[in-house]
Amino acid sequence: MDWQTHRREAHSLGRTQEFLKQIVYGGNDGIVTTFAIVAGFAGAQSEGVAQIGGLAVLVFGLANLFADAVSMGLGEYLSLRSQHDLYRSRRASELEEISRNPDQERTELFEILRQRGLPAGEADTAATILTRHPRIMADLMMTYEFGMQDPDEENPAISGLVTFLSFTVFGAVPLVPYFLRDPTHETFLLSVLATFGALCGLGLLRWNATGEMILRCVGETVLVGAICAAVAFGVGWIVGA
Repeated sequence: MDWQTHRREAHSLGRTQEFLKQIVYGGNDGIVTTFAIVAGFAGAQSEGVAQIGGLAVLVFGLANLFADAVSMGLGEYLSLRSQHDLYRSRRASELEEISRNPDQERTELFEILRQRGLPAGEADTAATILTRHPRIMADLMMTYEFGMQDPDEENPAISGLVTFLSFTVFGAVPLVPYFLRDPTHETFLLSVLATFGALCGLGLLRWNATGEMILRCVGETVLVGAICAAVAFGVGWIVGA
């Protein structure tokens, strides 16, 4: 059993927890993006828009769905790659500082350990021991001095793929009624209900992964989506009026 598998099993880390940020970020953005298209056309009242409403919703909705999904996935990939590069660069600089000025770095680590609650004697002992192990010392300094976590456990390609899939799956939900029915007021209401259900589902995923209060997880997710949807509907109503 490798270390990553042991870590997940020992600490009950499921895939949802490992990729919670990508799932929530991609899913919420996907729902809001496609529902913004639906709400925008529903809010527009001009005759021309009404005549092409159903086709326009599907064409613009699907175009935005896949274009933004690719953009989000690649953005997540590039973001993590940048974090990896920055971490390695900073860590290399920290190792050089430890090699060049060990006493100064030892003093900094001593103060950090003191600030985090270790008594002076134990902090001094720990700093002295860690000075003899520069790689471990550098890892601690990266966390406590720069607030940076080792990103090597995160695979940029997989994180980007999860973001893309989450965006696509959740983002398709508001469009489903328009595949099944003609574009009527009832179809829009069904899209609203489908969107509400997708946001609730995303909130439940967040609750399942974090164990926080269910009302908070679902409520915050739905509230953010509702605000964005209201803005899109309002803009469509203003432009199309």
